[in-house]
Amino acid sequence: MQITEHIASLSEEGRLLAAAAEQAGPGASVPTCPGWQIRHLLRHTGMVHRWAAAFLTEGHTAYHPDGGEPDLDGAELLVWFREGHSHLVRSLEEAPADLECWTFLPAPSPLAFWSRRQLNETTVHRVDAESALGGPLTPVPATRAVDGIDELLTGFHARPKSRVRSDKPRTLRVRAVDTAATWTVRISEDPPQTVRTAGEGSAEHADCELSGTAEGLYLALWNRLPLTAVTLRGDRAVARLWTDNSAVTW
Repeated sequence: MQITEHIASLSEEGRLLAAAAEQAGPGASVPTCPGWQIRHLLRHTGMVHRWAAAFLTEGHTAYHPDGGEPDLDGAELLVWFREGHSHLVRSLEEAPADLECWTFLPAPSPLAFWSRRQLNETTVHRVDAESALGGPLTPVPATRAVDGIDELLTGFHARPKSRVRSDKPRTLRVRAVDTAATWTVRISEDPPQTVRTAGEGSAEHADCELSGTAEGLYLALWNRLPLTAVTLRGDRAVARLWTDNSAVTW
């Protein structure tokens, strides 16, 4: 995806998140984030938006801590969230193409990294906000879902921080039936190694395969939908290994 597409989608996802949060109310439970209410979701996501924007506007070339979550609630919290989201979108739109700042996953450029990362951050948390309403979720286009799966499998879980490990080597295949994308995830005592291929994927044996739409896989791999939302073939224990250990801390 192009940076401009990421930014435009980020703008819309933040709007949808705020609208769902406003409709649900600050005290509504967020089923996809046990223990959280809408107020916690807004404080967290709004903090992340401001943290990301600071790298873009202040040009930090090393890690810079976030400013913490605000002691706000209700209408004030919504205003604060919307202001921070708008500031992030403007910061991305106005950032130079040759921007130099800190990042934490491989990307073609810092601007490409932050536009993609904040789009996926906001999309997943928009799903959280809509889950509090109990109704249908706003669809995620297949191209965006594939991009999000790529970031999760080849970015986040390629890092030493990944807790998806197994004493016995295991292979998980992820196949998006509405696109040409297939991922083969090799799980061992080391961080997972993921290879993306086209079509049916590698002829290599997979202990478990998850298949479904790109959107369904994206949300299931982020633990926002249950495994029943996709088709599972093979050893369910491998899929459980993923769901039990794949929660991301940046």
